[in-house]
Amino acid sequence: MKQKIDLSTWNRKEHFEFFCTFEEPFFGITTTIDMTIAYEKAKAMQIPFFVYYLHKTIAAVNRVENFRYRIEGNDVVLYDEIDASSTIMREDKTFGFSFMKYHSDIHEFTEIVQTEIERIQITPGLFTREFPDNIIHFSAVPWINFTGLTHSRSYTLPDSCPKVSYGKLMTENGKKTMAMTVLAHHGLVDGYHMGLFVEELQNLMDS
Repeated sequence: MKQKIDLSTWNRKEHFEFFCTFEEPFFGITTTIDMTIAYEKAKAMQIPFFVYYLHKTIAAVNRVENFRYRIEGNDVVLYDEIDASSTIMREDKTFGFSFMKYHSDIHEFTEIVQTEIERIQITPGLFTREFPDNIIHFSAVPWINFTGLTHSRSYTLPDSCPKVSYGKLMTENGKKTMAMTVLAHHGLVDGYHMGLFVEELQNLMDS
């Protein structure tokens, strides 16, 4: 479900109109997420760590209203719930875009993700299905402890989905961390909302 935002009374109207004139309206931040507790929780629950932090990431996105805004035509809509499209690597080292329906129960979500991973493994090509607007674009780069990351983008392609990427799991003095980059459309999201997302995410990783 979604609701249309009345732009005439929206307090972000000027911000939205201003950044929508940009060829590149997305901006991003890179930060470090403490994964110490999350890693141990995933291990204890026998849930793949990738699934665990993907679940917490979508949960954090859903808790920040601005991350649930999407631009559809000339309108801004607010979705009730956001899902994810994650890149999934195949055995031949190509990848396909998946669709993971969010579920608040992590065990149910694990089944959803595992089923989708299996589908991608036997489905050729990049775009393996149609995708809704109420998603985040999600990816992992587990080979690199990056300090910054950019995304390939077509400026002529309408896009307002946030993009979240994680790097290599690092361990130092018993503490586990991962680099994370999040990009979002500046007409919908500001630095303040980025801060809310990172705070929510870390709280969920520590819970």
